[in-house]
Order: sequence, then structure tokens, then C-alpha cells
Amino acid sequence: MPEDRVVITRPLPGDPVARLRDAGFENVWINPDDVRLERAPLLTAVAGARAVIATPADAHVNAEFFDAAGDQLAVVSNFAVGVDNVDLPEAERRGVVIANTPNAVTEPTADVAWLLMLGAARRVYEGETLVRSGAWGGIGPNELLGRRVIGKTLFIVGAGRIGLATARRSIGWEMPVLYHARTRHEEFECPPVSATRVTLEEGLRRADFVSIHTPLTDETHHLIDAERLALMRPDAVLVNTARGPIVDEAALAAALAAGRLGAAGLDVYEAEPALHPDLPALKNVFLLPHLGSATVEDRQWMMRLAVDNAVCVLTGQPPLHAVVG
Repeated sequence: MPEDRVVITRPLPGDPVARLRDAGFENVWINPDDVRLERAPLLTAVAGARAVIATPADAHVNAEFFDAAGDQLAVVSNFAVGVDNVDLPEAERRGVVIANTPNAVTEPTADVAWLLMLGAARRVYEGETLVRSGAWGGIGPNELLGRRVIGKTLFIVGAGRIGLATARRSIGWEMPVLYHARTRHEEFECPPVSATRVTLEEGLRRADFVSIHTPLTDETHHLIDAERLALMRPDAVLVNTARGPIVDEAALAAALAAGRLGAAGLDVYEAEPALHPDLPALKNVFLLPHLGSATVEDRQWMMRLAVDNAVCVLTGQPPLHAVVG
């Protein structure tokens, strides 16, 4: 067990090295810099690893990655709930376990979805910019009028843990809730949420607020495109805390600029960390830097889950949260 090499691609909150050593694993390499490793250094770093604890920014955990690591690689433990950065069929073909950290991201990401909804609806970016500029002249009857939230219709796209947590927060706002999923989810439909399952198109037409919580797959890439954005009300608010490429960012920017959509709140981006060049200048989009799970408590919980997933596999046990294997 001590000879098993564990690679951590980026410094994580807490002390993952100490946690691994407490479990008996001394041969640990961790990226000394809090930056995303470029491709060549990443492939060099994972060589000889039995376990890799990776972040979503380590794109393309694929055949090239597995070849660089070597046949002894047993597990890639993703420091995230999403695993769109991993070639899952290739991992399964090679017998590499893929694990994730689902529960830790649920509540903080739902909080951020609501932060974005409220921020976009109430024009928070414009208001803060005005106050910080020193040009604010005091309250005005017609200044920065936003949109009401209470009693409006919320549409959840994707009926997983985070979607349900986001829907549950709507109770205090007395919002009718719609949801879209491939199958029926009774936990959405029973009280207190009492949501109604609808098609994607119906939900987009009816909703005042649309919150995206579906995983990124080939089927959901550009799920929200120009055609579907055109279905939304011109005063509606679109929020994305899932993965950037689910929304066609160019189409979104065009709809916002033309006034065909009221506002948007984004925590994730199609070419993250780059933004579509038209987004920064738009006043009706509220932008955050992928803060969904960014609390001290939850990121440390994610670290513990990511480490424990790796330790379980290395000691011959099933991981706490397996996606493959």
C-alpha cells in the first residue's frame, strides 16, 4: 500500500495529503501551484499513479491521459459532481473506477442558483456598479426597476439533487414549480414542492425563471439554443449553475442584447474561464466565477469525499460514489 502513488492535480481545501497519510498512503504528489496544469505537465504528473484526484478543469481525462498514467491506474476521483471532463466509456473499457462528490455540492449550488435569480431579476450588477461609481444621487422612483420574484413560475431543467434543492427553496417565494426530466420524479411532485412535469418547450414558454441543473452530455450540449431561447418570455430570467455548454452562449448574448430575454445569471461558461466577448458589456446578465460549491465547509467536504473515494478503491473497497466501476 505505501508504494501506491497518488496524484492530486491541484491544491484542495483542507489537508488532503494528511488525510491520505492517515490512511497509510505516503507516496503523494500534489501540484504545488494553485493553477490548472497544462496538458503536458498534467500527463507527466500522472505517470505511474494508482489514483488521481482531479478537478473539472483537468479536461480530457481520456485515452491519452490513461496511457500517460499507465495500466496500474485504478481510480480517478473527480473533485466535482459533474464528470463531463472524463471519457467514461474509455474508463470502463480499461477498468478504471471513476468517482465523484455529489452530495457536497447540492446545497451551496442551489444557494447560488437563487443568488443568480435574485441578482438578475433585481438588477444587482447595475445597482452595485452605480453605488461604487460615486454617481448615485439617492433613491429614485423609476431607478433600476427589476422584476418581482414572489408568486412567479419557476422551471427546473434537470431533476437531480441540485434541481430539487433549488425547487425546495422556492416554497418561501410561493412559486408554482415546473420541472423537466426524462422520467417522472415523485420527490418533485409531492408536497411541499408539488411541481408539475412538463416538456422542455412548455416549461420555457410558461416560466418566469428557468434554472438549469442537467448534466452536460452529448444530448444536452446546446440544449438551450437560439430556437429554445425564442420560446421564453421577453421578461424571463435564465440561470445556469450546471455546465456552460448546455447554453449556446452566442445565442444567449444575442437574445439579451436584443431584449428578447429579460436577464440571465451565469455561474458557468461555454469556454470557461473565457466568456463570449459580448457578455461582459451586457447590463442584463449577472456573472459569477463558478462559485456553486464555493463555501469553506462544502469544499472541504468535497476534499474528504474525493480522498475517501480514492482510498476505498486502493484498499479493495467500492468507492463512496462511483460513476464507473
